[in-house]
Amino acid sequence: MSNPISSTLAPEQQKITGAALQATVVDLIDLSLIAKQAHWNVIGQNFRSVHLALDELVTAARDFTDEAAERATAIGVSPDGRAGTVATDSGAKGFGEGWTKDTEVIASVVGNLAAVIERLRERVTATESADPVTQDLLIAITARLEQLHWMWQAQVV
Repeated sequence: MSNPISSTLAPEQQKITGAALQATVVDLIDLSLIAKQAHWNVIGQNFRSVHLALDELVTAARDFTDEAAERATAIGVSPDGRAGTVATDSGAKGFGEGWTKDTEVIASVVGNLAAVIERLRERVTATESADPVTQDLLIAITARLEQLHWMWQAQVV
């Protein structure tokens, strides 16, 4: 099918921006799945606070996924959030199976957030001249995830 959505960006700008948004969609979907898996399997003395904090992370990741996917659509790029694409392309570290001690969950979330943030910062740079509108979105997402990264780290200091 031909592209039914035209872009206001030049083709090269659209390519750079679309790639940044697609990678962001994939990372955020995976982050939400990682947090949900941890949410269902966390155990330990701090179960309740970790369990609730995981819900906050899931909500943030899902909301940001939608914002990034809709921005891609707005510039004429079809976002791909299929399971196979996420499994292949995500830069998150992942999460193990089975019951997981709260301290291990916290360490995993901190590592996953750091990995996603690192990739987001690369995309912020890549989109600076290609599309400042998308760059602003990526900056906002990065800022919130960095805040969550700090909050997760603070649980084990």
